[in-house]
Amino acid sequence: MADLDDPDLDQLSAFVLARLDDDERRFNAGELPYLDEAERHGRIRIMYATQGEGLLVAADPVETPEERVPVPFPDKVAFLRAEARVMRDPDVLRLVASVYDAHPDWDSLRLGT
Repeated sequence: MADLDDPDLDQLSAFVLARLDDDERRFNAGELPYLDEAERHGRIRIMYATQGEGLLVAADPVETPEERVPVPFPDKVAFLRAEARVMRDPDVLRLVASVYDAHPDWDSLRLGT
């Protein structure tokens, strides 16, 4: 389990939360959020759990296009915020952060500077 007081994890969590805020603004402005764009390109997949017990995050498409049930953007953001604030799984946070790798803060975070 990750050290929940790890400063690097704090920075990663803050980066993800800030980018989710940016994406929410894009969504509210009628623009395609970067998270949805990454899903369309197969870089990340946010899906319903098979037993209907919430959402899951995967690094690539794990369902055929016919099996996919789209998750509404507000539900994705709420789930990912909870991941970033409460669960703080470093692998999930790194995967979500990688969606925003074009953001100028990503390089300093990735390189630990």
